[in-house]
Amino acid sequence: MLRFLGFLASFVFLMAILAAGGVLALFWHFGRDLPDYHQLAHYEPPVTTRVYAGDGRLVAEYAVEKRSFVPLEAMPKLVVRAFLSAEDKSFFSHPGIDFMGIGRAMLTNMRNVAEDKRLVGASTITQQVAKNFLLTNERSFERKIKEMILAFRIEKTFTKEHILELYLNEIYLGMGSYGVAAAAVNYFDKGLDHLGIAEAAYLAALPKAPNNYNPLKNYAAAKERRDWVIGRMAEDGYIGVAEAEAAKNEPLSLRRRPETELVTSGDCFAEDIRRDLAARYGESALYRGGLLVRSTLDPRLQGLAGQALRRGLLDYDRRHGWRGPVTRLTAGPGWPAQLAAVPMPQGVPEWRLALVLSVSDTAAEIGLVGGTLGRIPFEEMKWARPALEDQRFGPPPKRPGDVVKAGDVVLVEPVKEPDGVYGLRQAPKVEGALVAVDPHTGRVLAMVGGFAFARSEFNRATQALRQPGSAFKPFVYLAALDNGYTPSSLVLDGPIVLEQGPGLPKWKPSNYSGDFLGPTTLRVGIEKSRNLMTVRLAQAVGMETISDYAAKFGIMHHLPKVLSMALGAGETTVLRLTTAYAMLVNGGKKIEPTLIDRIQDRHGKTIYRHDQRPCSGCSATFFTNQEMPPLPDNREQLTDPMSAHQMVSILQGVVQRGTGRRIAALNRPLAGKTGTSNDSFDTWFVGFSPDLAVGVFVGFDEPRTLGDKETGGSVAVPIFKDFMEVALADRPATPFRVPRGIRLVRVNSHNGQPAQPGDPDVILEAFKPGTVPTGEFHVLDGGDMDGWVAPEGMYPPVPTEGVPTTTAPQAPGLPVAPVLPAAGIPVPAAGGLY
Repeated sequence: MLRFLGFLASFVFLMAILAAGGVLALFWHFGRDLPDYHQLAHYEPPVTTRVYAGDGRLVAEYAVEKRSFVPLEAMPKLVVRAFLSAEDKSFFSHPGIDFMGIGRAMLTNMRNVAEDKRLVGASTITQQVAKNFLLTNERSFERKIKEMILAFRIEKTFTKEHILELYLNEIYLGMGSYGVAAAAVNYFDKGLDHLGIAEAAYLAALPKAPNNYNPLKNYAAAKERRDWVIGRMAEDGYIGVAEAEAAKNEPLSLRRRPETELVTSGDCFAEDIRRDLAARYGESALYRGGLLVRSTLDPRLQGLAGQALRRGLLDYDRRHGWRGPVTRLTAGPGWPAQLAAVPMPQGVPEWRLALVLSVSDTAAEIGLVGGTLGRIPFEEMKWARPALEDQRFGPPPKRPGDVVKAGDVVLVEPVKEPDGVYGLRQAPKVEGALVAVDPHTGRVLAMVGGFAFARSEFNRATQALRQPGSAFKPFVYLAALDNGYTPSSLVLDGPIVLEQGPGLPKWKPSNYSGDFLGPTTLRVGIEKSRNLMTVRLAQAVGMETISDYAAKFGIMHHLPKVLSMALGAGETTVLRLTTAYAMLVNGGKKIEPTLIDRIQDRHGKTIYRHDQRPCSGCSATFFTNQEMPPLPDNREQLTDPMSAHQMVSILQGVVQRGTGRRIAALNRPLAGKTGTSNDSFDTWFVGFSPDLAVGVFVGFDEPRTLGDKETGGSVAVPIFKDFMEVALADRPATPFRVPRGIRLVRVNSHNGQPAQPGDPDVILEAFKPGTVPTGEFHVLDGGDMDGWVAPEGMYPPVPTEGVPTTTAPQAPGLPVAPVLPAAGIPVPAAGGLY
């Protein structure tokens, strides 16, 4: 017996040695090529990139996993303890593997196998970190051994707190929630620090199987699992028995996070920022890097811009007739199901599809999705003339039957919804863009790239190259003002014939109106948009100079040096041209348009800032009534500030007396220029107030005529006017700033000469020192006159003496400025950054 017992002990000892050796061999075999767990020291999970408007409102989010990283020390203890009770109550005492837990799991699984139940695991939080970060979800013995080896190594390398922080921020908890912070928002619309016991316990119940414990699908199982976690928390001493009972009695109700409320009409703005971020930092940084982007967008102006553009495009479309129904159906039994199957056109969420059931002499009876009935009175379809080719239209309808028929599926909008009255609607085919820019900084405050982003993601403000037509002319005239011309300089508005080269026909440009004004001032040339004057002026100044101006103002690079380019035959974008106009009103200072003020990385470090001016006093943490730090104006001067102001004054005349005179009804200091390309393919208005530059473009994506007599003045100007009327409603009517040295002289608006007593049309004209007209006429007439003769007596002689000036009262902080006693209006001088 003693020999047997000795033999048995030796055998057991030998088997233990062999088993230990086997375990060591097993660990050596599977531990040779494990992933590098040291990477967990620098954990940077995929985090959502967020774009914010200038007022802090959310514009857009970009992420592959929507996650908000929260350090462990910032997490409430209640949440942490709930997960410890549910997942690993011995976390702070085991070495990475819970041997007692493994033993309990083995016993439980023996019973589960016998009862044909699902096997349970005994993974610790450390093991789950090893699996989630370094391994796959493969269910195999090999993966489990690797997981255990890594858990040992992780525990020896990192603190328990760091491991727990990794787990709570990485774990997937269902409903697109990565990490506990995202789950708290998605399930309960709360931050972690606002969760109660029952809510924290529910989140802790989810890691095992989030989809199985979704209360919307399986309420009983979800509540049972939650209550089990609450019980474990009580057993572990984290909460009292009474608290546990009260928490268990709470119903499990979710308060889903509402769809993110984004800035109205901000889709194309956000998309341009998305493309910019992807180009700067790559797709990975965009969707995983957790960038914080502070954009330049002004939500109020963005909403107004979207409304004004949509309204303007709809008004144009209605003017050019009714193109017919969306489709046709049988207006019989079962029509609600047929109508519900018709896809809704994109971009018109406020409208509805309707089926015309019958038509009378006064209205069309309609049925809507869901079986609701209504009617379209004839008054709501009088606009629907039949649309013809080239945007022409037929005669007005005389009865509803001239517009719709039974079986037509049409778009309608509620007019008097309680009464079932609807208006006939039609989605426009025409497109457009609107851009609003801060002229002093280049910050893009609003940008709308089309009728509806849902219909087309193409941004016509930044991606569409279109001909600006006469909207380019101010830069031809600016080049002339920089080269010795004045607003009163005379240029012949008469026929001109130019050679184009051997074998080519002669070029005979014409004015839009087809008439000639004779010798005309530069001011009138812009106000009335005279093509022939512009060609003569460009010929005199030189297309090389004009091409340089187009480049340095960012309108277009490498402008062909041919005279037709002076009439806007080149191509540019709305954003470029609007920025160029902004550089007129800011005194000729160069600005770069930007949609982004600042970008920060996930750690809060600023990695991009649009405003690069140095500011040594801007780093103060608190405001203690210290003086504002001075900021230098380091913008490049592109043109003479006096020339820029002369052009602003001329463009103000376009609004007061010229092609943009509809805008004068706003009774504000506004200036700008219309533009219309050949055959009305492109229509523009670009203008500004002293502190806001706005550009509007309207045209078809596939260029074709907008219709006879449709111009920038009839299509784009109303949109500009609608936008500016509301955008400036809460702003003071600040006059345009006048640079030092400018003299304002009362002149005859027709001939530019000093005004005489009794002159009916007198304006204040801006002149540089030494350029006030003396009454002598010098007419630029270049080119073939083709027999034109000026009307006799059109320009009578005027006195040669100058106009006296006096000094205006000095405004605080501003230099002395001139004033004309006859007008009695002080002229604001330039001051500060403008």
